[in-house]
Amino acid sequence: MEKVKIGIIQTSCTANKEANINKAIGQIKKLASEGAQIICLQELFSTLYFCDIENHDNFALAETIPGPSTDIFSKVAAENKVVLIVSLFEKRTAGLYHNTAAVIDADGSILGIYRKSHIPDDPGFYEKFYFAPGDTGYKAFDTKYGRIGVLICWDQWYPEAARITSLMGAKVLFYPTAIGWELDTSAEINNEQYQAWQTIQRSHAIANGVHVVSVNRVGTESGTKFWGGSFVANPFGSLLYLGPHDKEESKVVEIDLDATENYRRVWPFLRDRRIDNYAPIINRFID
Repeated sequence: MEKVKIGIIQTSCTANKEANINKAIGQIKKLASEGAQIICLQELFSTLYFCDIENHDNFALAETIPGPSTDIFSKVAAENKVVLIVSLFEKRTAGLYHNTAAVIDADGSILGIYRKSHIPDDPGFYEKFYFAPGDTGYKAFDTKYGRIGVLICWDQWYPEAARITSLMGAKVLFYPTAIGWELDTSAEINNEQYQAWQTIQRSHAIANGVHVVSVNRVGTESGTKFWGGSFVANPFGSLLYLGPHDKEESKVVEIDLDATENYRRVWPFLRDRRIDNYAPIINRFID
């Protein structure tokens, strides 16, 4: 059986970037000591979620890849023999920025990057002000511990992204995330929103026969209470782990990559796909 131990780091953030990075490093070392092999950090983990406002000063938070943060985490990955998924505000060149995940292998080498494809623009989530749409295409990465795919937050809602990444051979889909509730919204609406968020991602696991790992932040920032609730789902959508909504938590979860083979034999969705009649999906709308 091809088993791998996944590490999840769900934390709150402050305005002190160095402190956030040091917190992440401490949790990586802790999870590595507990046997974690692939560790995922939450979206934009090194800062507050600055996209709650449109402020040109926030572009100063961006950095190149490779750059200061990847230099730090490459060393941490190599020292602890872990694969790291590191979400960063990337400065590609003057005036061009992306929301990007760097995948660092267990020897410290950068396997590659994925730039967030779907960019939201909603009250409190003004990401189109900061990020150009990703142009890397969907990516799968051959890490020391298995072939994985990485998508980012708003990508979660799009089955096309999960499907394409799975068709590239990824056996685990990772979603570093920053999503939460508005402070003045009712508990009923909050719960409905969270359940929709979890359900859509669990459906990606089922439809593609892969594990899904979603890592969200917690804490209150400006007008948003980030809802945590990080989780791991198996290829039939069953929860192997569910994090709390209101506190930090780091967790190691063992998964069996061979489960993809088993579930796809019983539920052969890929076999029965009708690729000959899916062409209309590339239309914005079918009038």
